[in-house]
Amino acid sequence: MRIDLHTHSTASDGTDTPAELVRNAAAAGLDVVALTDHDTVAGHAEARAALPEGLTLVTGAELSCRLDGVSLHLLAYLFDPDEPELARERELVRDDRVPRARAMVGKLRELGVPITWEQVARIAGDGAVGRPHLATAMVELGVIGSVSDAFTAEWLANDGRAYVEKHELDPFDAIRLVKAAGGVAVFAHPLAVKRGTCVPESAIAELAAAGLDGIEVDHMDHDAATRARLRGLAADLGLLTTGSSDYHGSRKTCLLGDCTTDPEIYGEITRRATGAFPVPGAGG
Repeated sequence: MRIDLHTHSTASDGTDTPAELVRNAAAAGLDVVALTDHDTVAGHAEARAALPEGLTLVTGAELSCRLDGVSLHLLAYLFDPDEPELARERELVRDDRVPRARAMVGKLRELGVPITWEQVARIAGDGAVGRPHLATAMVELGVIGSVSDAFTAEWLANDGRAYVEKHELDPFDAIRLVKAAGGVAVFAHPLAVKRGTCVPESAIAELAAAGLDGIEVDHMDHDAATRARLRGLAADLGLLTTGSSDYHGSRKTCLLGDCTTDPEIYGEITRRATGAFPVPGAGG
């Protein structure tokens, strides 16, 4: 089985619609794909309706969190999307995305980038606006060569000159909410240092003690040494280890299935989940 547990669609900051994403996942030879848009489940219904035969959909979301001033992301799988407390927190995060993006547009303009809110809004469309949309605008303007070039201290990295904080969950609260909604919680790309400051390993241990289920080890932003370090940490803490592409369509260079999750780990994730269940494709 080929299992990719971290992808994004136009419901947040990917370039594939949810329907395109599941069709592309099947074409890439995946057996299981998780749709984990940022702080939203808006793409799940479309993905379900278009799900090709032979492909299983795992519903999820990537939750924006912050711990001691450091931004981190929590992948939540197979939770009940209607659980009111978690739904309310997702809405608070989403509602803060527009004023935050407008503030970053303002900072970029102060730095000499001729970006406009109208340009960013056009790129984001109906998706949850985020930094990749601003980065795409900067590429369009010729300020940078690729979206990844925006995620530096010079521009939009977590400690960058144009970065603006947004409403984010406390990760301990996020884990509690995900578990209460019957979901499974995995720390996304925990040591992706190129994105900015990462939480220390001691914090990962505290999150594990609070109910964190796993950490994303195999990811494009983790080199071989980092992956080995994370596997050792996971073994010490009794955490599951996942692998994923973090696919964003044409907005990033990674491809569906570039990193995958072991079938036994996937089986354990589905065993632990009670809020929702994987959706088998029926040729939608």
